[in-house]
Amino acid sequence: MFNSNTNTNASTATTTTFLLRWLSIYYVCMVLGCSSFVVSWSTSIVQLSTMTPKSRVALSKKQSSSSSSSSRRYNNSFDTTAVALSSHSSSSSNNNDNDGSQSIGSDEVVPSASSSSSSGLERRSVVLGSIATATASVTTLLSPFMVLSSSPESVQAIQGGSKTRIPSWTLRGNVQFPRLALNTVGLSTEDTVRALESATKYGITHIDFHPGKERDGVAQFLQQPNSVRSKLFLNTKIRKAPPGTTPSDAAKLAQTQIKEDLAVLNVETVDMLMLRDSPDPAVIQSQWSVLEEALTKKQTRSIGVINFCEQALQTVLATATIPPAINYYLLHPGMTPDPKGLRSYGETRGIRTFAYGAMGEPGPNPELVSSSILQEIATQHQVSPEEVAVRWVVQTDAAISVRPTLDYGLGMSLCGPGTTKCDDGLKARSSIFTWKLTNNEMQRLNSMTSPNDNPTLFSSSGCPDAFVLKK
Repeated sequence: MFNSNTNTNASTATTTTFLLRWLSIYYVCMVLGCSSFVVSWSTSIVQLSTMTPKSRVALSKKQSSSSSSSSRRYNNSFDTTAVALSSHSSSSSNNNDNDGSQSIGSDEVVPSASSSSSSGLERRSVVLGSIATATASVTTLLSPFMVLSSSPESVQAIQGGSKTRIPSWTLRGNVQFPRLALNTVGLSTEDTVRALESATKYGITHIDFHPGKERDGVAQFLQQPNSVRSKLFLNTKIRKAPPGTTPSDAAKLAQTQIKEDLAVLNVETVDMLMLRDSPDPAVIQSQWSVLEEALTKKQTRSIGVINFCEQALQTVLATATIPPAINYYLLHPGMTPDPKGLRSYGETRGIRTFAYGAMGEPGPNPELVSSSILQEIATQHQVSPEEVAVRWVVQTDAAISVRPTLDYGLGMSLCGPGTTKCDDGLKARSSIFTWKLTNNEMQRLNSMTSPNDNPTLFSSSGCPDAFVLKK
């Protein structure tokens, strides 16, 4: 058997070894960028140094009496110490650790112990305090380098971006299609750039834009030093051919636009091209052939359609060698999850639903804005009614393209300077995958029958109930 001095020395040596092992983990983790661990450890160790020897003795003794293994004893002592310190600094809501040990304050009465045991524990507490002080000093000196050694994702979060992981679909050719997109429709070139800066900050990388000023804004964003093309999903649209255009001329117009868009964007390929419909079935078929060709030439990685009613889908599928990956149309509460049977018709043929207008189009629908159902559910989840509408769309297993705010109308949208409204809106929309509607809430929203809008509202006159611009 060892004498009391031997026990004391062994105890001190074991404690020192244990703490040195943790310090090694601490500095390795710091180099690898484990910033949250570094902060947690440094905070706990600094607070440990402020505890009185009497408190550290009591805490160590309490743990050592609950285990027969010295290794187990010191691990438990560390765990409980962290809990006690967290409670001491009011930074944790839990006062007990996993095994129910109570934290010990510096003014608590400690039961008497044998002189040899007490001496060993006191020496151990001195070691703890010394190493804690040294660690705190080194941490202070090296703290500027801790952020620099963080991963790029951590640096972005520190700089203010809180990215949300957006789920994706896997399309033909293993193309990942993010299910949440920024809808730039109606934004100016400058506002498009601002919207992109906010969207990407919060993890929205799918950019749904039109040719023209929106495309030019995307091009400007791509020129920024911190912009990474490979991290974006660029989704653009083929312009409608003017009425009376022949199928061959319509095909040439589509080919010309694809080349123009790639040149302006200064990219070799986009991630999706979407085709608008036409009242002339032959025009739809000729332009769809151009999109198939663009896919073969790797000018795009996927192809889809916009506002295609059932008849338009029948037209394109009649001659397509590659079917559309998605159909992009209006969907919001009040239309049911399968408006006019369009969704079931497309999805049974492998065409997924990519929705827009969760709060109505061409402007926010007053009935949805004032909906008591949306407002009640929003209050329950502490979100806005528009977030409920967007969440409903994605929870029906559709993808969704969102406008930054409710400040939009026919051909216009805002993301102006001098306000955080656009940034706040995109931050809120990016969070829709962090919570879920309950089954009862989904049933209530699924059962809404108004406002029952036409899903292909902006289709051509070849589809029923198409939108007609008033003169």
